[in-house]
Amino acid sequence: MNPRRLVGAIAAPLVAIALLAGCAETPSIASAGTNTGYVSGAGVYKEFKPADRKSPVKFSSVTDAGDKVSSSQFLGEVYVLNFWFAGCGPCRVEAPRLEKIYKQYDGKIPFLGVNTYDQAAQSLTFAKRFKITYPSAIDVNTVSVQYAFSKYIPPNAVPTTLVIDKHGRVAARVTGVIEDPSILASLIDTVVSEGK
Repeated sequence: MNPRRLVGAIAAPLVAIALLAGCAETPSIASAGTNTGYVSGAGVYKEFKPADRKSPVKFSSVTDAGDKVSSSQFLGEVYVLNFWFAGCGPCRVEAPRLEKIYKQYDGKIPFLGVNTYDQAAQSLTFAKRFKITYPSAIDVNTVSVQYAFSKYIPPNAVPTTLVIDKHGRVAARVTGVIEDPSILASLIDTVVSEGK
C-alpha cells in the first residue's frame, strides 16, 4: 500500500475517535458551569418493583444549614433525594422544576438534596438564587451518602434523583435532567400508592 494512503487510513479513525471523545465530554449546557462531572441530556428513569428492591439504604449527614440528617428520619414515608452541585449546568436547569414538585406536595413528601461537590456556603447561595426551600446534605467531605447509594448511582452521575419508599429502599431513579416534572410526580405517586 502507498505510504501516504497507509498514514491516511490510520489517521482517519484516530481523528474520528478524538472527535467522539470530545463530544462525549461536552455537557449539553456548556456555558452553565465549569465542571464536567455531570450527566448531560434528558433524564432516563427506571422503576423498581417492590419485589425487586434491595435492602433499605442507611445514611447520615449534615445539611448546609448545619442540621443532622439521616435515613432513619424518613422511615415510614416516601421521600426524594436529588444529587447535585452548583457548577452543574443541568442541575441549574432542573432546580426550579424540583422546587415546583416539592411545593406541589405541600411538604407531605420530603425532599433532600445531596450536594456532591460544594461546601455549605455555596450550597446555600445556590438555594437562595434558585429559591430552593428544601435542605441539602453536604456530601463532599465524607461522600457517605453517595457511598450508601453507590449500587444505584454511577460515579459522577449528577444530577440523579431517587424516590425512596416507606421502608428506605430505592423505588425509582431518574438519571439526568428531569425534563418534565410530571414524570417525577408520577413516580412519587406510584410509590405513595403502594399498600393502600
